[in-house]
Amino acid sequence: MKFEYPTYNLASTKTLLMLTGLLFVLFSLSYSPASQAQKSNSGFLDFNLYPHLTDVENDSVFTLNAAAKLQNRFSYFSLLNLYNQEGSSAGDTTSYYTEQNLRWQITELSPFDLTMQLNFRTGEDNDRYRFGIRWRLNDTAFLQDFFSQAHIRYAINLHAIQFDHEEGSVWQLEHSLMIKFPYISNRLYLSAFADHTFNQNLPANLPRNPIVAEAQLGYELFKHFYLISEYRINQYRRSDVNNLAIGLQYKVIF
Repeated sequence: MKFEYPTYNLASTKTLLMLTGLLFVLFSLSYSPASQAQKSNSGFLDFNLYPHLTDVENDSVFTLNAAAKLQNRFSYFSLLNLYNQEGSSAGDTTSYYTEQNLRWQITELSPFDLTMQLNFRTGEDNDRYRFGIRWRLNDTAFLQDFFSQAHIRYAINLHAIQFDHEEGSVWQLEHSLMIKFPYISNRLYLSAFADHTFNQNLPANLPRNPIVAEAQLGYELFKHFYLISEYRINQYRRSDVNNLAIGLQYKVIF
């Protein structure tokens, strides 16, 4: 497998530099003494490499997820995907997609967060800025026992307001899920997300309200290293909607 340095246009490079700076600032805040006094394990980084793609060669070959608890009920989550160039061999990554999420818990015990998402990708005039509210069902008082016994964390994020270059009022429902299986193995997990977008002006050959979803099954081979299998659905693709990726994950918890 040959990996080459990705070639981005100037606008994309500036965007990546801005995101790197934002990530540095947020993690610096998370490492402040006040924050560490509240909770020592305040976040994670996980690096996912997918050397094998079954159906769509120009799909994501690398993903970086990051999360941190910040001061004053703020939290941060981001993902960065790097993609193969269409028609190239695996590893020639020339495009990217990223989501930067800043969340604020409404009260100390509330299961609701106000959210802001910055959404960037390769190209021009395609950035998105989303604002909404997130409901953590597993942290909801009358549902906590059920989700705790089932070892499930589940949240719904309503991106009610979206600013972008498109006409109309686009909005989105984002689902996120994590399941542990202690009755089988403490090393096994299933994580998933589904983004369901509404009221978007799309070509006639695409679904009216398209879905992008992923389900990742992971098994810890040894400390912090996981074997992962990821099933993907992307209804924005006119063909090859489904894809299966197999790879490795390295996780850093702090």
